[in-house]
Amino acid sequence: MTMTGTMAEAHNPSYIDYTTMTGFFLQDEPTTDPSTFDYAAVNFGLINRAYETDPEFDPQHEKTQWERFEHLVSRLNRDSGRTVQYKLLYMGRHGEGYHNVANAFYGTPAWDCYWSKLDGNGTSNWSDAHLTENGIQQALKANRFWAQEIATQKIVTPKSYYVSPLDRCLATANYTFSGLTLPTYFPFIPVVKELLREGIGIHTCDRRSSKSYIRSTYPSYHIEDGFAETDPLWTADVRETDSAQEARLKLLLDDVFTHDAYSFISLTSHSGSIEAILRAVRHRTFPLGTGAVIPVLVRAEIIQRSAPSTSIAPPTPAPTCTVNPTPSPTA
Repeated sequence: MTMTGTMAEAHNPSYIDYTTMTGFFLQDEPTTDPSTFDYAAVNFGLINRAYETDPEFDPQHEKTQWERFEHLVSRLNRDSGRTVQYKLLYMGRHGEGYHNVANAFYGTPAWDCYWSKLDGNGTSNWSDAHLTENGIQQALKANRFWAQEIATQKIVTPKSYYVSPLDRCLATANYTFSGLTLPTYFPFIPVVKELLREGIGIHTCDRRSSKSYIRSTYPSYHIEDGFAETDPLWTADVRETDSAQEARLKLLLDDVFTHDAYSFISLTSHSGSIEAILRAVRHRTFPLGTGAVIPVLVRAEIIQRSAPSTSIAPPTPAPTCTVNPTPSPTA
């Protein structure tokens, strides 16, 4: 189900309003501590509970929690009407990158005011940062967990895959989903989406590589139409604000909910981008560590009036260093 027809037919201004359907995942609950939560230890956080659709779908109590949840989502969409739809977003943060290591070594103040502007330090390179070995292992942990969930829980796998154009996400998605037992008609062929990237500007780790590089390094990936050869968004002198990033990720959601008919979607992205999506869908704040995944059930409704006005802050320059940021020559 998509919203294309309904929005195209609307003569009056309209917008899509997003809300999180709470009560399904532990990550929705205010008592769950993000700093200690491990998605792989608790069935992705899916709460063990009954659904109103269980009596008709699983009267003998033979289905797994994920099978019953999938049926519930299907029923919600069937009964929702033309202006409402539900999607489960599996949002995965990339594994640890070399920029994460440098940030931790130098500290955020020195990173933001000095080191983030450089391509590296002579020992480590973090321009369009790649995964560290630890980051690769974090992505492979996700791969093993998906394999376990498919085999034992019969989890519904994503029907569509979207990925940020930054290399650490392109690689994370590949390590996470390659080799899994997926339906032949829903293979892992992710779409590279420009708008899914991390905050834009100043930090060289967030300056993407060329379209040619992405195509040659990840030949099975589909690059969205209109994707420029070189990065058209990154600037060296100013950085996107949180409000601007949230507006950008709202456009990404509008694109997906308007044009993608499927209800189970994978988004491989970044901490800042996932935080922006969580704000856009009114989910509680839930910071993710590198390599972590959060599923969120989202209700989207077309509202037939102009969207509420929002304030988007202009981009900002890098902070000024207040201490010497270069006490050590290497990271």
